[in-house]
Amino acid sequence: MPGRSRRGRPRVGAGPTPVAVDTRVRIGSIELPNPVLVASGTAGYGAELAEFMDLASLGAVVTKSIAAYEWAGNPSPRLSPAGVGMINAVGLQGPGVEHWLAHELPVLLDTGARVIASIWGRSVDDYRRAAEQMAAAPAGVVAVEVNLSCPNLEGRRGIFAHDAEVSAEVMRATEACGRPRWAKLSPNTDRVVEVAAAVHEAGAESVTLVNTLLGMVIDPHTLAPALAAGGGGLSGRGMHPVAVRVVHDVRAALPDLPIVGVGGVSSGWDAVELMLVGAQAVQVGTATFADPRAAANISADMVRWAADHGHPSLAVLTNHVHRRPNG
Repeated sequence: MPGRSRRGRPRVGAGPTPVAVDTRVRIGSIELPNPVLVASGTAGYGAELAEFMDLASLGAVVTKSIAAYEWAGNPSPRLSPAGVGMINAVGLQGPGVEHWLAHELPVLLDTGARVIASIWGRSVDDYRRAAEQMAAAPAGVVAVEVNLSCPNLEGRRGIFAHDAEVSAEVMRATEACGRPRWAKLSPNTDRVVEVAAAVHEAGAESVTLVNTLLGMVIDPHTLAPALAAGGGGLSGRGMHPVAVRVVHDVRAALPDLPIVGVGGVSSGWDAVELMLVGAQAVQVGTATFADPRAAANISADMVRWAADHGHPSLAVLTNHVHRRPNG
């Protein structure tokens, strides 16, 4: 009889030929050939990962967030291990949109990658300026991810993504980029559903769920915070259940809003899990620091899982949990 896994399911390659799996997915108006993207902040601004995998085979590469101006970021140290993940306070260091368009983007596009440009700002006007500059990007930049998980320095307290009204204001201000916009939201608030609804109403075609968790690590030698900035953003496997819960809850409340899931994806199952609770696509972030081929490996693992379980496409996985009786 066909070989079987330890749980009794047929193994890929054992017995009958597994089904062919269609990897195409749609996120709003954009169709991508693959649901796996490289997350912002984990692959630089350009083609850094091209020597490790075919970037054109992925859904897209999301760039490190870029402002309308050059920004130095935080002092070092800016990264530290944190349990099964890491914590960072890089501070959104970057060369500015115009420099990126002229010097970094052409090399990335030459790989055949589809590009999602991430932008950020310290004020609504900063976001507006970055979006206006991004309008000059070529067609290979298929969308703009608006990183709303930034401190708001306009006299309003907290982070943009913790305030539905100001998040919507940013989304309206970024319309000038001239392409679909995704709003990247923070998990550090109980208002995620409210914010997601507000940014969608204001023009976000999709939401990216979620950015890092607020955290802190103490250095055992200095007995001081391990990062020069004090606290930072926690990412990696430990936060994956948080991302799954946020995606699930936003999908349940807003069934027609496209979602890109991100947070602790380090295996094909992690990616499948985010799709089952409502994501149309996923991003791979911190896993890339341990293995620069992580996104490609996770993509292949998803296909094997789908074939093993008789799913003819990856897109059919989206919302499975919500389609179950009483799910």
